[in-house]
Amino acid sequence: MLPHSPAIEELRLLQALRLHRQKVRQNYPEDNFTNLLELSRQPSTIGQKLSDTLTKYLGSWKFIATQSFCILVWIGYNIYSGNKSWDPYPFIFLNLLLSFQAAYTAPVIMMSQNRQYEIDRQQMVNGLEVNFKAELEIELLHQKIDMMREKEFLILTKSIQELSKTIDAKVIPPKKRLYL
Repeated sequence: MLPHSPAIEELRLLQALRLHRQKVRQNYPEDNFTNLLELSRQPSTIGQKLSDTLTKYLGSWKFIATQSFCILVWIGYNIYSGNKSWDPYPFIFLNLLLSFQAAYTAPVIMMSQNRQYEIDRQQMVNGLEVNFKAELEIELLHQKIDMMREKEFLILTKSIQELSKTIDAKVIPPKKRLYL
């Protein structure tokens, strides 16, 4: 029995995985693989903390309910106060405040999203590298198991051949039969 050798396609795949792994290691220094840990350990700046906090609040139902309540109170007071209102019916000052809020909250939200994007991108890169390494390791384990299995088959085949020779040597040839 001939030992099992991987197919040409399997060998090409293994070689491609090895080359990819070498290329990645050359292009990215070891510090890049720990970049995700560094991103999480780095102290956030005041601006980053502020943008994350505001984004967390601005993206909540609590904010929508609070803002809706404030707008309703604003409109209600200005409609029912008559001549004492500070912002009569077209509510120009309210529009100005809402435009001001939108102008400043959108960039704050974008800053927070950009930070989260960087963290997610680094997690994706690290996950991809782990997957490539795991695939290569699995392929190598498959090769080792196949080689071990082939060695076992060879040992079993030799043992069976030796047992067959031993049995053949101990068997007494049959006596000549007399036919009547």
